[in-house]
Amino acid sequence: MSDMKKKFKFRNIVEYIIEKLIFFSGIATILFVIFILAFITYDAFPIFKTNTLQSMVFGKDWYPVPDDVFGMLPLILGSLLVTAGSIIIGVPVGVAAAIYIGEVAPPKLREILKPTVEVLAAIPSVVIGFIGLLLLAPYLMNHLDKYMVTGQAAITGAIMLAFMSMPTIISISEDALNAVPGEYKAAAYALGATKWQTIIRVIVPAAKSGILAAVMLGIGRSIGETMTVMMVTGNAAVVPENWKAIFMPIRTMTATIAAEMGETARETPHFHALFMIGVLLFTITFIINFIADLALRRVKK
Repeated sequence: MSDMKKKFKFRNIVEYIIEKLIFFSGIATILFVIFILAFITYDAFPIFKTNTLQSMVFGKDWYPVPDDVFGMLPLILGSLLVTAGSIIIGVPVGVAAAIYIGEVAPPKLREILKPTVEVLAAIPSVVIGFIGLLLLAPYLMNHLDKYMVTGQAAITGAIMLAFMSMPTIISISEDALNAVPGEYKAAAYALGATKWQTIIRVIVPAAKSGILAAVMLGIGRSIGETMTVMMVTGNAAVVPENWKAIFMPIRTMTATIAAEMGETARETPHFHALFMIGVLLFTITFIINFIADLALRRVKK
């Protein structure tokens, strides 16, 4: 009996330690995010000595050298344009592929497709950038020369970002579809629904929260990508003014930081402006995640 008590006591101690480790890991994650925000904000704050937030966020000109003009509107709109394009392309294709893999494909084919999708997610962004630069950009230039003056444009970045975000969307959406209880499918078949009616009207609505989470993660992957957009979008800090802007070169916030930070002197207005871009990017990402969290809660209700 004493041995049983010792085992029970030891198990309780182990569970207590594991619970505390999980708790402190969660707290550490929150602190890391706060520290990152504090760090970039600290280095961004001196820019307000020479510029206002309004002039930077709504300024249309980005000429850091030699004029110290830090209009970030072209960078913000460029990031949003490329991200929106990638989601318009990637979400329908990704969700459709997830439905095919999870509900339509034969078991043997599913065993091949699922690992293949996960391998695609591991391709380095610089490799995808090279593919876009060497293959996609010339192809678009040859077939859309009526609209494009160069193959390095927003649409090129949108297509490549869609390709990068699709593995995440497919994998998580397929997991969400598989998590739907089998009783839902059995009940639909019992009521006389066809396979496609069951998928569209029962399984997909039941997996809405997981699919929405996959879409939001895809948006996060797109808006935070650096190397790919820096290589294929042309890096022109121009404000998109109409629908034709999708065929014109643009510049994103991430590409600006990556391209200019290494050649910028510390403690200069340009240096602090780049950190301000980081703060804006952090804020936009936080807003997207916050909206996604609200949407997920509403769907679950």
